[in-house]
Amino acid sequence: MKALILAGGEGKRFGDLSKITNKCMTIIKGKPLIEHSLDLAAASTVSEIIVVVGHKADGIIASYKNQHKGKPLKYVFQSERRGLVHAIECAQKAVGKEDFMLMLGDELMKNPKHGEMIKKYNKEKPFGICGVMKVKDLNLIRKNYSVFHAKEDIIGALVEKPEKPITNIMGTGNCIFKNAIFSYIPQTPVNPKRGEKELPSLIQCAINGGQLIKSFPICSSYINVNFKEDIKKAEMRFH
Repeated sequence: MKALILAGGEGKRFGDLSKITNKCMTIIKGKPLIEHSLDLAAASTVSEIIVVVGHKADGIIASYKNQHKGKPLKYVFQSERRGLVHAIECAQKAVGKEDFMLMLGDELMKNPKHGEMIKKYNKEKPFGICGVMKVKDLNLIRKNYSVFHAKEDIIGALVEKPEKPITNIMGTGNCIFKNAIFSYIPQTPVNPKRGEKELPSLIQCAINGGQLIKSFPICSSYINVNFKEDIKKAEMRFH
């Protein structure tokens, strides 16, 4: 299994800060935001870490070069900013025939459990696992995606940025997939509002195709840093 960290976005919602550097290089808790994900990947059992870069890629590459804490590090360039699914597609050749653990370069977690998620994946052998968490503030789900269980930990449906969430289960960008997830990218619909393919839509295509997707409680607190005000929230919540 490899780790795939997505860090190629332009970060337009980050304002002027994104013109200076990739938002994943913003210092939070004493180190670049992406380094928190790199540390988690390096501490897991993955054989290699692949980072998809694009906007201001030179800062990331110069900082981490070809390894992180003993794990080989490889870069894939996303020439067009067409969303997460396109970033995953760009990395297909680098991933090769292996399964992979997906992560985002602009997120922070409290009490992350990636090692346990990998153990569940290896033991139960589903097609994929989505890292989820229960939230009290449904506004958080409006910024991410909601997860509906068919039964127990089996996911039946996912909804990207729902206006009125009817479940308190929020999905994150931390998932594990069999390599065959790449075969569902061509049939994944483009979101008409955003003009790009969304991660929940890709996963839903796999579910509709009869694949078993499970959920796993990945952490106790989560934030995806998209706006400048999220920096302060992250520093306060993850002190």
